[in-house]
Amino acid sequence: MDLYSQAAVLPWRIPIDQQPRSYRQLLRAGMSAGAISWRSNRGRIQRLYHDRYVLGPALPGLWGRAQAALMDSPDAVLGFHTAARLHGFGVAPTDTIHLLTLAGSAFPQRQGVTAHQTVLPIGCPVHIVGLPCASAARVAVDLARTLSRFDALPVLDAALFAGAVTPEELVIEVGKHDRLRGVRQARELVAVADGRAECRQETQLRLLLVDAGIRDYIPQLPVRDCTGRVRCRLDLGDPHRMIAAEYDGSSHLSRQRLRQDRWRHNWLEQQGWAMRYFTSADLYHSPDKILSTLTAARRSRAHWRPGRSSNGDTP
Repeated sequence: MDLYSQAAVLPWRIPIDQQPRSYRQLLRAGMSAGAISWRSNRGRIQRLYHDRYVLGPALPGLWGRAQAALMDSPDAVLGFHTAARLHGFGVAPTDTIHLLTLAGSAFPQRQGVTAHQTVLPIGCPVHIVGLPCASAARVAVDLARTLSRFDALPVLDAALFAGAVTPEELVIEVGKHDRLRGVRQARELVAVADGRAECRQETQLRLLLVDAGIRDYIPQLPVRDCTGRVRCRLDLGDPHRMIAAEYDGSSHLSRQRLRQDRWRHNWLEQQGWAMRYFTSADLYHSPDKILSTLTAARRSRAHWRPGRSSNGDTP
């Protein structure tokens, strides 16, 4: 999932499946062992994990699988990737259900379920569509510590974009993780997280620049016309040198979008913007080309004196 807006609305689209049941609960409900076996073999009962079943012909979605996993540990809460999806910033996808349990807690091994033992207090759970989750700040920092750097910053940006956390909450939370694995990376990324970014690739493009020591680019920079009306927004814009770094994804391939992009490009160049465009091939396979392209643009505009300001107004 690339767009942070899609991740933000996902929790409100999660279907509530049938409540999972244990083998013993099915027996108490009046099913015999033979009936359970017969219905399971014919797809009328779905077996999720050992001793966890859901009635009906279809396998459950996130809600049903999470409920089934929680049945094995009443003190556990959902955390990491699973809780991030429920909080609205699930941009690090996985099919595994992730639980957070206190260190030393026993948890049976289940295929498709990962239990993370923690020495930090879990705190009061946040209930989302009836499921107990770790707090949004806790989830964001846990992922920022344990994911790769290139995947971790999108989680933080998406959490801010969705309004699930504030920058201050992230700073406070990362302080609680002192001396834990990956906390240095989390602290560095929390310092540069920005809720104005709108998709994973925008964030990763900005991280590439930040790691190269280039911090002049602002996510979703608004560009105004001479009347003060916002005409468009730049994925990343340097307002002083008037250089834009734009990510071209698959959504730019339609004929209508191409027409809009051509008009937008021409108008921005008329305002004095130097437009630079990059694709997923550049971002994931040739990052040095991105840096060299933008470094050259910065060098050519080292003493830039635009005829118009960055918002399109006459200075």
